[in-house]
Amino acid sequence: MKAVVINRYGAADVLEYREVEKPAINDDEILVEVYASSVNPVDWKVRQGHLKVITGRKFPRILGCDFAGRIADVGGDIKNYKTGDEVFGMVSALQGGAYAEYVRVRPKNISAKPKNLNFEQAAAVPLAGLTALQSLRRLGKIKQGNRVLINGCSGGVGSCAVQIAKSFGAQVTGICSAKNIEFSKNLGADNIIDYTRENILERNETYDIFFDAVANQSFPQIKKLLTKHGIYITTLPSSIEFIMSMLTSLSRGKKLKAIFVKPDAGDLDYLKNLIENNKLHPAIDKSFVLSDVRQAHLYSETGRVRGKITLRIK
Repeated sequence: MKAVVINRYGAADVLEYREVEKPAINDDEILVEVYASSVNPVDWKVRQGHLKVITGRKFPRILGCDFAGRIADVGGDIKNYKTGDEVFGMVSALQGGAYAEYVRVRPKNISAKPKNLNFEQAAAVPLAGLTALQSLRRLGKIKQGNRVLINGCSGGVGSCAVQIAKSFGAQVTGICSAKNIEFSKNLGADNIIDYTRENILERNETYDIFFDAVANQSFPQIKKLLTKHGIYITTLPSSIEFIMSMLTSLSRGKKLKAIFVKPDAGDLDYLKNLIENNKLHPAIDKSFVLSDVRQAHLYSETGRVRGKITLRIK
């Protein structure tokens, strides 16, 4: 099968599009024929070696975590899926494997593809959607009427977070640049803060949830923006903030929490239902074929992506 692999950490030119062996499955696994994948910042952070303490130095390594496609084969213990079923899902970004024509997964990694999305649209959802959902619902305990501030509301995770927060009946304020204001309003944001014109730290308003989808703020800085029992959720905690999260978990006041997204079939089902009820729709900025993955990574690294970057495989 064709796949994108790396044999060492480095710049985008370490990405190789070549033939590799098709994965074999065990009785508790499923083989998905991948029609589309997507590029997430964590993919190129793995490629650059920023996470090598966790990912190690075992090469070659296939990158990618998002996928959508059809089931090609099922193990003997699999009861709820069959060959030909259309699915979408994710594998761990640290594990990788989705930048390929086939990926080996377990039932927890997938859900039925939303009927109103094509494969490319569906592949844009899993990591971003799960990060936003698990942050707001599990960590933030979001409920109707909450005041939610989303930093980076026009990116992949942020664009999902705006729509998911609105589905809970929250009042959403987004932070983005001037060029993305209209885009963010169309997602459903009630208010927009243009960070090029206004310093968020100088505002007098308070929020029940501050979701930092781009992780460029810190708990000590934004603490004054939280309500008495407000929660700051970051997608990339520093070592100091990790300690703070443990300390604030013991208090009844303001809290710092960090999201470590995990594949979850139940959460994928929840996203599928939101999508099919027109409460969540993926925003795709650019689409590339898998063989042009180097260009896709370079574009992602600019930090100017509006929504998601997808990769066409079939």
